[in-house]
Amino acid sequence: MDRREFFRRGLGKVTKEVVKHADAKVSARASRWIRPPFAIDEIEFLLACTRCDDCIKACPYNIIFPLATKNGADVMNTPALDLLNNGCHLCEDWPCVNACEVNALAFPQAVTDEPGIADNQQLDLLAALKLAIISINTGHCLPYQGPECGACAASCPVEGALQWQMERPSINMDVCTGCALCREACIVEPKAIVINKNPAT
Repeated sequence: MDRREFFRRGLGKVTKEVVKHADAKVSARASRWIRPPFAIDEIEFLLACTRCDDCIKACPYNIIFPLATKNGADVMNTPALDLLNNGCHLCEDWPCVNACEVNALAFPQAVTDEPGIADNQQLDLLAALKLAIISINTGHCLPYQGPECGACAASCPVEGALQWQMERPSINMDVCTGCALCREACIVEPKAIVINKNPAT
């Protein structure tokens, strides 16, 4: 190996480590917010997002909001979901994703390239989506304390995600998208539905 090749390989390794470190730092900080549906990886998202507000304006339920300055100048005005107060309605036409011209929000390639996508697109997209991790705090959920409730029963738009056994709800994490509509429907305070950032995003 000549000297030029030696330095080229050495710089390549250094660059990879720098990028890896930056990615880990950005991802750790991003655990404080949840991006809109089909947001690409955080570091790529920050590079792609132009802060145009198009996805925010496109949301018919006003669930997407711009992050404030206190979160950092590099993420200021980038979009996030307000899942603590409202649920994502998983709109069939995905207006927020379609409004993003720079593909900071982008449907998974594997889904959009699949044959017959026109007929099964919504089901395929829901299967690929994981906004957050939803769980039930049984200490706050009324059916676990004795009284009947069922306020969240009709709230879930994904078949099989919210399940019931002996009039008590549970979350099927295999199909739950993390939309938080069950939390929005919950009538107790503090809410019995807990929202956590999906560690894979």
